[in-house]
Amino acid sequence: MIAAAILLAGMARFDCVVAGPGGAVAADLLAARLAERTGRAVSREPCRRMLLIAPTPAITAQLPRGARGEWQRVRPRRQPAEGYAVRRVGEMTVIAAPRLRGLVYGAGWALRALRGDNRLAGAMRIDAAPAYPARLTQIGYRAKNNTYDAWTLAMFQRRIEDLALWGASGVQVIAPVSDDAAASSLFPAPPLPTLAGIGRIAHRLGIDFALYYPLLGDYDKSGETAAEMGRLRDLLASLPQVDALYIPGGDPGHSPPPTLFRVARQAAEFARAANPATRLWVSTQGFDAAGYEAFYAELAKRRDWLTGIFVGPQSRDPLPRQRARILARYPVELYPDIGHTMHAQFPVDRWHPAFALTEGREPIDPRPVAFAAIFRRFAPLSQGFVTYSEGVNDDANQYLWMRLGWTPQTDPASVMAEYGRTVVGDERAGALTVALERNWVGDPAGNDGIDATLAMADGLRGDGWQADSLRYRTVYDALVRARLIAARARDAAATMALRRGDADGALAAYSTPDGQRATKLRNRLFALAARLYAKARLQLSVPLYGASDVERGANLDRVDVPLDDRTWLTPRIAAARGDRTALARLADNARASEGALYDDLGDPDHEPHLVRGQGLTTDPQGFATAIDGIADRTPADGWRLSQISYAETLYDAPLRLHYAGLDPRRAYRLIATWAGEDYALPMQLVANGTIELHPFRPRTGNPETVEIAIPRAATARGTLDLAWRRPPGMGGSGRGHQIAETWLIPEGATK
Repeated sequence: MIAAAILLAGMARFDCVVAGPGGAVAADLLAARLAERTGRAVSREPCRRMLLIAPTPAITAQLPRGARGEWQRVRPRRQPAEGYAVRRVGEMTVIAAPRLRGLVYGAGWALRALRGDNRLAGAMRIDAAPAYPARLTQIGYRAKNNTYDAWTLAMFQRRIEDLALWGASGVQVIAPVSDDAAASSLFPAPPLPTLAGIGRIAHRLGIDFALYYPLLGDYDKSGETAAEMGRLRDLLASLPQVDALYIPGGDPGHSPPPTLFRVARQAAEFARAANPATRLWVSTQGFDAAGYEAFYAELAKRRDWLTGIFVGPQSRDPLPRQRARILARYPVELYPDIGHTMHAQFPVDRWHPAFALTEGREPIDPRPVAFAAIFRRFAPLSQGFVTYSEGVNDDANQYLWMRLGWTPQTDPASVMAEYGRTVVGDERAGALTVALERNWVGDPAGNDGIDATLAMADGLRGDGWQADSLRYRTVYDALVRARLIAARARDAAATMALRRGDADGALAAYSTPDGQRATKLRNRLFALAARLYAKARLQLSVPLYGASDVERGANLDRVDVPLDDRTWLTPRIAAARGDRTALARLADNARASEGALYDDLGDPDHEPHLVRGQGLTTDPQGFATAIDGIADRTPADGWRLSQISYAETLYDAPLRLHYAGLDPRRAYRLIATWAGEDYALPMQLVANGTIELHPFRPRTGNPETVEIAIPRAATARGTLDLAWRRPPGMGGSGRGHQIAETWLIPEGATK
């Protein structure tokens, strides 16, 4: 834990940065970053007001004789292996640590404490150590990545250095063979030399180099396990020392627990032949309920070769349940998904479909408040984390997690202020990340805070890619708001025309453009995307920048997705020209003329009968919460917006609707649109917990309309509960029972 005794506060000036024996890496790194910040080189020769960086035992010999006595009085007596100490000795500032990585962390402290002209703010007597020993981030040099597959080793060096300065204990790379294409057209160098270079960079900084190694073969086939071990041996021989090996149970991979443990044991032997200290971790990802029981049974055999368990996406047992079932001898690490907003481990709460449809599941996504709460909920059950990332869209989140790994109770706004000051180049960028998180609360058309956030971004200093990434997100949010307001106006005008039987008027309404403001914002967005590719190789478009897929962060390709129903409606309006009844029906998707109780599931403002459950604030993974999502579709695929958005629940939790105030004297029928992702999992529908309305049956189309008569007994008390379930015990992502729309219609209502 952090232990900081503040004996002297204020400002401490230094005029030179001096490295004692063993301190050169940290001192060189600090001096280089200082030169960037100030625009001039810092002296490296000893001076009266020097900042000295050296291993603790080497400090005394580096000090002037007159200062050695004072150092002996204030020097740290015992230091944790990853800790560092800061002391003021006369006019000198001393950063001391027992290991190289501690000196790098101390250099990072100096950069965060820097104010103005080589002045350090805050406490000058600090004894610091991280709260959690594991603080790693994942680097995927693979085609699916939204950034890293186009990076050179020099770019990786800068990235790893910056994260180490913020307290990272290591980096994890993904093995060249994963659920991915063998190569990317953007690779500046082959995978193996690049991964080896990343390992050397990490070790030069004194931090760990870890390997994520999925098992993709069929290990029940003769010779397949031996072949896999041969591939692992060759890979390890091509890399620097691997300090930890992570083998997932799934995502990717599909090895049942007995097979996973058998192959992982052999992998541990091969890894430890190269480095006896290699730590071996496995995960429960992808297992069904029976697989979890088999996994716990394997752990009960007390596998001495196993270091511990990591817990990440596609884990059907919540972390508290896993921690309770995993023997105490095995530590747990988190593998949190910090880069995705939906179809993800930690979806954005009640994310509006206009954002989901355009910005997608992998946008630039600073979420300081949400992730600080998530960290504090789950980290105490672990010894730390490896953040799962697909590039740099989650840059602010990565830095946030690194600092929380040291000081878990730190206010996320203050961490983001440090991020703005030391990474982006403007402290105001910290407040911008918080404002961007608020942009995603509620309906964008009604959120005028989005325009205030844009004004904040317009005043931001800094021309680096981190500053541009925040600008890009800010402009995108403002563009979504402007386009949604215009789309709502078109829908309203078209609806009025349809109600009066005016097909031409409705078609004219849908020909109205988004407006000049949207055009200007769109132009700004494309310019920022070009700058981000040039500076950081952030691939925001498939055709323009070589992204692997739209869902892999290439949301520039969704910038013009319609936010109204013109694509679906205009051919139907034209076909119904002259038929007032048919035109009026097109204007009444909610079937209000029939007295329907309508839910546009997936739109947080239009699902009044959805039983939300605990809510993502207290249940951030959504194990007991209805989640709003969208299908992998756009209106260009011939879907209405109401069909694209859906509500779902995970694993065995039912998706529930509740109705009150029904007329017990009337019969009702339910019409439901089954639509969503391309799953075809069977669903069962039960009323009031006991009345089966239909047995488990697969969805026969996407979308599919299902109509069911509700037995009068189900509504006899004026209420109705509906619950859709999928078969119990399934694993994988947990998704698949998804409903897009429902109409509960009283029989005998006016048509």
